[in-house]
Order: sequence, then structure tokens, then C-alpha cells
Amino acid sequence: MKERSGCGSDRLRVGLTDPEPIRLEGFLTLFQNHSRIEFAAMSRAELLAERDLRLALVGIGQNEQIREQLSAIHALRPDLKLLAMGSEDGDEAILAALAAGAKAYLHASATAQQVEQAIEIVSEGSVWAPRRVLSIFLDRVTRPAQRTSAATAPVFTARELQVLAMLVRAKSNREIAAALGIEERTVKAHVAKLMRKAGVDNRIALSAHAIAHSLVRRSPD
Repeated sequence: MKERSGCGSDRLRVGLTDPEPIRLEGFLTLFQNHSRIEFAAMSRAELLAERDLRLALVGIGQNEQIREQLSAIHALRPDLKLLAMGSEDGDEAILAALAAGAKAYLHASATAQQVEQAIEIVSEGSVWAPRRVLSIFLDRVTRPAQRTSAATAPVFTARELQVLAMLVRAKSNREIAAALGIEERTVKAHVAKLMRKAGVDNRIALSAHAIAHSLVRRSPD
């Protein structure tokens, strides 16, 4: 049986937040008479506050902002199944969205049919992404443990472990800097050093390495 979003309804209610008013209006118009999907335009604050909401389509900015924008929502509403939509194209944009907690990434040029398919698949508990991207994601997650298993374990400083713990929780550099009372550029330097010590080349693999080697524990949120 398919999971339903909403109270006592056969329709999938999807929270919709987007920085582009035209795109927002377009979604509402295209799906206003849809038999299964009901979009509800919301601000980010409303999205977080409506506890009965189970699905949300979130419009995001440039690629470097994907993790920051999505991870902030995911951290506060881990139960909310997120679909991201942005103007960035390519596998890295999808990977960034998945790493930040999204269950799907749609390009801004996606058709109404593609949006509908993504919502249906995510509502059922699956991830909507090309097989090749999921393969890359799994490869990046599993590669670090294989590459460093025979190596001497690196030594991390107390500050590096603080940064690492927050990184695993999908916090952005800005959020980590604010929490630790340090500059954002200092956080970037710590992350770069952590990746060198762990022998990985991206934040996704670094988080996977930290969990696989019990350097930090996953937070309940």
C-alpha cells in the first residue's frame, strides 16, 4: 500500500517552497486539478511548522548552496521527505542533494510528468535518481573504508572531531562556524585537513568514513 500524505485523504499533499514566484505559480496552476497531488505553497517556516506534512518540494539556489539549504530543513524535520529542484545540472547536483537529505533532485526544466513520477516514488519510500548516480553515491560511501582499512589510523585533534561530528549531521560550514565560534574559513581549513587525514576527496565520503570507523556517532536528529 502506498504511503499517503495528509489526514484521511487519498491525495498526496506536498508542501511547496520556492524562491522563484513564477515557478511557484506554475506548479500551483499545473497541478490544481490533479487527481492525486495537491501542492500547498508555504514559506520555509510554515514548512517546518506543519508537523502533519510528509512531503515537500523545495526550490534551491546554486550548487554550492544545495547542502546548506536542504540540510537545514532536514536537520529540523528528518521525517519530511524532501524533493529538491534547482537550476544546476549534472550528477554532482543530484549527489549534493542526496547527501543533504533529499530523496530526489529535479532540474528546473523537469516536465510535469517527471515531477509527478518523482513525488509518487518518494512518497512510497524510494529515492528518485538515475541508477548511475546511486552507483556513484554508493561507491563514494564505501570506498573510504576499503582504502584506509590497512592504513595506520590518523590522529584527529579535539577541534577536528567537533567539526567532524557536525559534518556528519549535515551541517553547513556556516552553521559549524556559528556553533563553534570560529570563522567559516577556519571550518573550511579543518574540513580540508580532515579529508587529507581520512584519505578521501569529498564531504560525503568523509562523513561515511567517520561513521564506518566510529569516529563519531550519528545524532538522533
